[in-house]
Amino acid sequence: MVIGDGILTPAISVLSAAGGIKVDHPRMSNDVVVLVAVAILVGLFSMQHYGTDKVGWLFAPIVLLWFLLIGGVGAFNIWKYDSSVLKAFSPVYIYRYLKHGGKDGWTSLGGILLCITGTEALFADLAHFPVSAVQLAFTIVVFPCLLLAYSGQASYLMMNKEHVYDAFYRSIPDAIYWPMFIVATLAAIVASQATISATFSIIKQALALGCFPRVKVVHTSKKFLGQIYIPDMNWILMVLCIAVTAGFKNQSQIGNAYGTAVVIVMLATTLLMTLIMILVWHCHWLLVLLFTGLSLGVECTYFSAVLFKVDQGGWVPLVIAAAFLVIMHVWHYGTLKRYEFEMHSKVSMAWILGLGPSLGLVRVPGIGLVYTELASGVPRIFSHFITNLPAIHSVVVFVCVKYLPVYTVPEEERFLVKRIGPKNFHMFRCVARYGYKDLHKKDDNFEKKLFDSLFLFVRLESMMEGCSDSDEYSSLYGQQTQQSREALLQTNATSTLSDVDHTFSSENLTISSESPIVPVKSPRSNTVSSAGQSSNQNEMDEREFLNSCRDAGVVHILGNTVIKARRESRFYKKIAVDYIYAFLRKICRENSVIFNVPHESLLNVGQVFYV
Repeated sequence: MVIGDGILTPAISVLSAAGGIKVDHPRMSNDVVVLVAVAILVGLFSMQHYGTDKVGWLFAPIVLLWFLLIGGVGAFNIWKYDSSVLKAFSPVYIYRYLKHGGKDGWTSLGGILLCITGTEALFADLAHFPVSAVQLAFTIVVFPCLLLAYSGQASYLMMNKEHVYDAFYRSIPDAIYWPMFIVATLAAIVASQATISATFSIIKQALALGCFPRVKVVHTSKKFLGQIYIPDMNWILMVLCIAVTAGFKNQSQIGNAYGTAVVIVMLATTLLMTLIMILVWHCHWLLVLLFTGLSLGVECTYFSAVLFKVDQGGWVPLVIAAAFLVIMHVWHYGTLKRYEFEMHSKVSMAWILGLGPSLGLVRVPGIGLVYTELASGVPRIFSHFITNLPAIHSVVVFVCVKYLPVYTVPEEERFLVKRIGPKNFHMFRCVARYGYKDLHKKDDNFEKKLFDSLFLFVRLESMMEGCSDSDEYSSLYGQQTQQSREALLQTNATSTLSDVDHTFSSENLTISSESPIVPVKSPRSNTVSSAGQSSNQNEMDEREFLNSCRDAGVVHILGNTVIKARRESRFYKKIAVDYIYAFLRKICRENSVIFNVPHESLLNVGQVFYV
């Protein structure tokens, strides 16, 4: 429904703003108004890739000026036409209105709902505003100005009943008509921008939960994590906005659709807030009951009113929501089954060790980078690969790329490396961590940094020789005390790390409880010196071996698990898995594109999994 709101808000906001042209030029056709609205929408969506942080400083002045103007115009109309309209503040008139209006009065609540939805849209994306700022703005500025604006329009209509369909622009004094038109257009753009950004944000959250197909997410701000741009969804939203605007050509029908979307979003928000109050905040049940009862009492009243408008445009957000719900559900089901398959089919270390140093195959020169989503264990694609092919590279590195919710990860903390199995297996695991603004490119630069980290790991492992008998060493990056750092540097005082493009800090090394840091003895000891020479020799041998393998070539190995429905599955499951999910995987970003793997060194390993 939020995605539907992101489609309908720009459509109704821009179309309403463009309607001011027709009010001032009555002979102008509705088609011209629609063309103007479409032109504004194209310009709005075309500017999204610049990011709201570039023009965000304009939002507050525009919104403040907008509310002050409509409040001022409303106060002027109340003074000029009929101040008795202020009696509407009495709650008694709510009862009288519904009593005398009957069913028509009840169904009109769907239109009355639109009086507040525009203000909600202005602050839809909370990534731009703290909660306290929104609360303060609504209390001091938004609510009083809205009361004055709508009271002023009502006062104007009491004297000009024939202008009921365009009361807003008709009630503006001629002297400030065009300035108001410009500010109204800018405010419509701000409201549209807010809902578009909110749509991007909720898609990003669904993407992080595996509930949305993989799309490209571009972060446009260094300071705010929530300010993002999704190119694919941007153009889809633009096409749907134009289709709604040009298809209906009727502001009232778009308003019915918009009201339906907003009131359902409010209902969902209230229900989620109830869960948060119970499960997260642990509020008293009386407080939860009071909040839920009051909120649902109001929202269900409006919801029952908009149900009468479903056949008059209210079906649009329902269709949009149903389509995205099917897409998200099918994608989440397929993704979950793939992950469960990979988790439950991991290869045990005992199986790897049983193969021996040659892994039961011919070890050919070169380095194989096996990409996997698993941060632990050996993925099934590796066993599938060596089972079907007679050879494997002399060095195997399992690469797991993780994206962290931070702006950037320092270069010296980017790669976490550990060994898998004994040394003569020449198998490693590398976890590459990236912030949302780090450029992740699988090019020579990435490979160089990975191999530098691998060489640094070999050197540090050589320093720690004898500290642990574990086959799998823990990460040698992370946190470490200053004392252990100085001890390591003292032990290796005669050697230098200048050939590795990394610098040490108190956060560059961690030793797990399985391989505790042992106090380093004086380097004057002959025993330690002999052991150090031996470890240095082993280190040099392995470094030379790694260099020769790198010179022989690097191959990027990616898994491609295909999910298919079993033959005995029901027809709807076959449609969902074999057609919808397969189509979504085909059109979404492939792993090779995400990792920017060069095609000349790419090897896809396919496997089929039946659900």
